[in-house]
Amino acid sequence: MTHQLHQYHMVDPSPWPLTGAAGSLLLASGLALWFHTATTLVLKLGLLTLTLTLIQWWRDVIREGTYQGHHTPGVQKNMRYGMILFITSEVFFFLGFFWTLYHVSLVPTPELGAEWPPTGINPLNPMDVPLLNTAVLLSSGATITWSHHALMKGNKKEATYALMITIILGVYFTALQVSEYMETPFTISDSVYGSLFFVATGFHGLHVMIGTSFLTICLMRLIRFHFTMTHHFGYEAAIWYWHFVDIVWLFLYVSVYWWGS
Repeated sequence: MTHQLHQYHMVDPSPWPLTGAAGSLLLASGLALWFHTATTLVLKLGLLTLTLTLIQWWRDVIREGTYQGHHTPGVQKNMRYGMILFITSEVFFFLGFFWTLYHVSLVPTPELGAEWPPTGINPLNPMDVPLLNTAVLLSSGATITWSHHALMKGNKKEATYALMITIILGVYFTALQVSEYMETPFTISDSVYGSLFFVATGFHGLHVMIGTSFLTICLMRLIRFHFTMTHHFGYEAAIWYWHFVDIVWLFLYVSVYWWGS
């Protein structure tokens, strides 16, 4: 960085985009083979390749930002823009599900029994496990904010404990979601209601698991003193992502569980 006249990071050549693409191809192909032939070898190979790629790619990014000083204010600014654009794309991803839900539910067709929920569907009680899940996720949003403010004040111990609580709440949310799926009186093939319910809440659950993994990596970095009061964008990005997951769940709870039932 001392020999260049700008503050931007010129990334060194890396094999990880290539191995990541290969792992993604193997994963998608392996899923298709698993669905049709019950063969899991390609799926396992894809998962292994993708996991190893992510671990080593993240390792390189942590080295560049924490030890080599490549994440200058200008680089961090661009990373913030990138994270904002990524979350915006995720918003439109979920917007498609909400658009479909209100399109089919406001004017139900005769095939659905001209009512919503469709004839024969017994929806879940929104005041049962879904309400508990809402409380759990909103609580995790409060604890992650607590952790962030503690870090900005230089209280590493408090920030670590609050982050650990957030991760536990995220795992608890996922466990509740799995138990709910096992008890639902309908399946993904039961009308458009079942399809929308499992696809929308399932993708949200996937985002919760990704966010929990994101926060777990941040916890490991926090314990290893990778973050300072003013240099912790990796953690900040994870917090943004987690708050996005919280907000999407509120819309899912109101639309799918409460209004939709």
